[in-house]
Amino acid sequence: MPYAVDFVNVSTVGLESSPVAEALAGLRANEARYYRNKYDHVFTVSPADEAPEVLAYVNRVLSEERDIVLSSRPLEVSSFEVDGLRMAYVFYESGLAVNVMYGVEEGKKRAVGFKLSQGMDVPEELATRFKFARQKSKLAGEIRGSFFVIKGEY
Repeated sequence: MPYAVDFVNVSTVGLESSPVAEALAGLRANEARYYRNKYDHVFTVSPADEAPEVLAYVNRVLSEERDIVLSSRPLEVSSFEVDGLRMAYVFYESGLAVNVMYGVEEGKKRAVGFKLSQGMDVPEELATRFKFARQKSKLAGEIRGSFFVIKGEY
């Protein structure tokens, strides 16, 4: 069942099995606040098993673009379109959040972003391939992030 993420009263609903559930909930709330403030969009998530097509899409992009297969269990997904951008998110039990931003029009931004919750280690699938920049967040503490540009058509 879809869940509208509340960035005022941060909740670990749906993320309880994560060893960094509080930090991951803060990261999810940080994303929700961004989309609400920038696009007036309500960020909603669903359990990963209720929207397998979103997970399959993200997995396909990761696999085809960089031969990445993540080992952590996906907990939640989100998929929506705002301002000409098709967005897909997966929140993983390890504390990792992956988003695919795909500009609908040719020539628009297309990238995959990785965000690590505070307290989690860099997943071994990403450790040797990406450097992670740090940013502070009132909701999530410290977030480490990285990205790559999508070259293919999806």
